Amino acid sequence: MATLLYRLGRASLRRRRLVVAVWLVVLVGLGIAAATLKGPTASNFTMPGTESQQALDLLAERFPAASGATGTIAVKAPADGQLTTPDGQAVVKGVVQEAATLPGVIGAVDPYQSQAITPNGRYALIQVQFATGADDVTDDQRAAYEKVGAQAEAQGWQIAPGGEVLNAEPEVGSTEALGVLVAAIVLIITFGSLVAAGMTMLNALIGVGVGMAGLFALSSVVELTSTAPILALMLGLAVGIDYSLFITSRHRQHLLEGLTPEEAVGRAVGTAGSAVLFAGATVVIALAGLAVVGIPFLTVMGLAAAGTVSVAVLVAITLAPALLGFAGRRVLPRKLRTVTPAAEVTDAAPAAEDRSGFGFRWAQWVTRLRIPVILVGLLGLGLLALPAQDMRIALPDASTAPVGSPARTSADLIREGFGPGFTGRLAVVVTSDSPQDTAAAVPQVAALVQRTDGVLAVAPPQLDPSGRTALIGVIPKSGPTDAATETLVHDIRDRVGSIGNAEVLLTGVTAIGIDVSEKLSDAMPVYLLLVVGLSILLLMLVFRSILVPVKAALGFLLTVAATFGITVAVFQQGHLASLVGLDSPAPLISFLPILLIGILFGLAMDYEVFLVSRMREDFVHGDTARQATINGMGHGARVVTAAALIMMSVFGGFVFLDDPVIKSMGFALAVGVAIDAFVVRMTIVPAVMSLLNARAWWLPRWLDRALPNVDIEGEGLRAHLDKHPVNV
Repeated sequence: MATLLYRLGRASLRRRRLVVAVWLVVLVGLGIAAATLKGPTASNFTMPGTESQQALDLLAERFPAASGATGTIAVKAPADGQLTTPDGQAVVKGVVQEAATLPGVIGAVDPYQSQAITPNGRYALIQVQFATGADDVTDDQRAAYEKVGAQAEAQGWQIAPGGEVLNAEPEVGSTEALGVLVAAIVLIITFGSLVAAGMTMLNALIGVGVGMAGLFALSSVVELTSTAPILALMLGLAVGIDYSLFITSRHRQHLLEGLTPEEAVGRAVGTAGSAVLFAGATVVIALAGLAVVGIPFLTVMGLAAAGTVSVAVLVAITLAPALLGFAGRRVLPRKLRTVTPAAEVTDAAPAAEDRSGFGFRWAQWVTRLRIPVILVGLLGLGLLALPAQDMRIALPDASTAPVGSPARTSADLIREGFGPGFTGRLAVVVTSDSPQDTAAAVPQVAALVQRTDGVLAVAPPQLDPSGRTALIGVIPKSGPTDAATETLVHDIRDRVGSIGNAEVLLTGVTAIGIDVSEKLSDAMPVYLLLVVGLSILLLMLVFRSILVPVKAALGFLLTVAATFGITVAVFQQGHLASLVGLDSPAPLISFLPILLIGILFGLAMDYEVFLVSRMREDFVHGDTARQATINGMGHGARVVTAAALIMMSVFGGFVFLDDPVIKSMGFALAVGVAIDAFVVRMTIVPAVMSLLNARAWWLPRWLDRALPNVDIEGEGLRAHLDKHPVNV
């Protein structure tokens, strides 16, 4: 593989104008396709096969008028009892009439008819029914809905439109550009060259542009959740910059050794490009592996992100060499651009290697104090992981929306006047083959539900035109993401499961969230086992060792546990939440843990391969195991540090977004990268490698013969160059 990539790198540089032209044509073509074919993103999370989804499908068939999005307008009068006065009733009825005539609305329910008024006569709820689902409500319709009640507000009333209709796609604004700016600064410091930093950033941005344009071009035929493009952008930027960084760093090293730009880029792509290809493949496999969970929206998210990572790899091994060809020796700092004749490099005695850098000194310190370093590292990560044992997951509700947003304002007003249960009402669907059976079952179901602990109220049943299906509204005492509500959902299902001659299904946004969370929780151990097993197998192929892959997998588990613990402490328990701009602590978004496992696995393999491959290379060429460990750290620490800081900057830029889902994803990924790169890979790994000594590289002969040689370190390339020397 290294030899093939070596040839690809040289060819890309020689035909650099063609390579750049091809990528620009692809970028423009996909950009046009995205602009013309882009479809809407979905804000809902469906789960085929669950009871709540079956009930929703049944409602869409039997109650088509109620299958559209719903809105809830919270009304607060200036004083107690004002809703019962003639003037107060006139104000509320005016708001109802205004809501009923909005574009896209098929009706609004008068709170005086539905009795949705608090006993003190100060709060009321107006239910609004839209003709289409939340994802099909236009921006103009949503804007008109948010402005309802302006005249009443001018009279001192508080009118707060809310509900699922306000579920909108999170916006990517200028705040995450701060992360890209920090990444650019890190590149400039690392390279000491504006040309090298700018070229690396340009390479990554072109890759991201191609990936995102392709994703949006497909959105007309594939339903994307609103978070899928954000995740794809987040990962595409991070790995795109890092992969180009790896290849550019190795190219600069070869230039300083006296190689011509063409030969230098060929060897860089053949060696560092091999590591990039392997690392990218692990990320893609881990993300695509989310499909085994069997959850459609998670599969789409994983495949969307995997697509942008794949593009980043292709750009790194083709476009980066072409741009390096245009840059020439300007990728070096100005003081190092003086050409050293190859003959001098060949004839002179090799210069002594400078081992005064921080990477060498850090590795010497870590290997000398390996036992204390390992113990402190394990203890520290273990303490950070403790909050993870209390982790709860759920789908977000309006109570976690940013303070001041329309959805949050409405939810807070409903909680203030009616209690938290009114923001996450449940729906019981009773259906049978005959109206008589349904009519007989409905009173039994209503009575059983009413007697269930945690139920605040049960609404009168609504029947479909055929009389075979009834819908019963249920209001819990607790909020949508409270543990008590999860218990209530299970209790209701257990109580009504034995009703004869009728099928009883529980649904609602809250029940859907609980079903999604439970299915993801059940799938997480299986997926984690799959990822760990995959990491051991892949690293066994790369490093021809058993203990090194096992050590890498255990390090990955430490990273995941500590990352979960910190994320739970901040986003669920609320510790230091103000530092990340979090208004309200809440359970983690349902898909965050399993998504984090897949992404961190791939990123952890990046650093493992980049550091340990040099250790193996030097050990195979005669260094002692300890010295090989020091060499690997000494040569790789600077680049891995820069790569980790870049990823942390890109991911951290998304923490500044208001959307709590994106905020938590960016935070968890940034923290995970920091822990894995600086604590696990650059501290614990060299300490463990030093402790294992030569035993780290043990592999049974029969297994060595059975495993294919993927040649990440470029041993085959060196043999090829020895047989076919190139004039440098």
